Amino acid sequence: MTLLNAPVTEQDFSLGSEDASVTLVEYGDYDCPHCRQAYAIVEGIQRQLGERLRFVYRPFPRGTRDSPGIRAAEAALAAGAQGRFWEMHGLLLDPHVSLAEVDLLRMPSLYRAVLGLDEDRFTRELTDRIYDGRVREYMQSGVDNGVRSTPTFFINGRRHDDYWDADTLLSAIEQAAPAV
Repeated sequence: MTLLNAPVTEQDFSLGSEDASVTLVEYGDYDCPHCRQAYAIVEGIQRQLGERLRFVYRPFPRGTRDSPGIRAAEAALAAGAQGRFWEMHGLLLDPHVSLAEVDLLRMPSLYRAVLGLDEDRFTRELTDRIYDGRVREYMQSGVDNGVRSTPTFFINGRRHDDYWDADTLLSAIEQAAPAV
């Protein structure tokens, strides 16, 4: 069983209390169809478990420096710098949004209206690739933790090597919760 060797820190984007009984960490790729499926599953589990679950997302894009998944991860981090990581995260994983067709720099009205981003700052940060290094750190963290495909989940620091359908993942999370 593989253990998460990169603990959750304040640099990670998380939903839920630090004191939650279970922390679910996902290494995912915004350009992965399986991660899009997992997004809806995790949302459902979050609704079911409420404050008992803390969810952390770590980008693990594959491809070249200019691949849609890497650029999308940079966009998520740029939005996160403005306090809008989760809004961008949801947009990028929306099953109706094709990253192959989306030009992240040419959607400023969407960013401004839906996400409430400072569009000049967002555009400048994406153009200057200031989050490229952070994305690479997440990728290396995934490699160091034995991530080979996406999505890969860790439940309370242990890699979940079973299926990640809603029932199986929820059952594993509930089993990991300490008895109250």
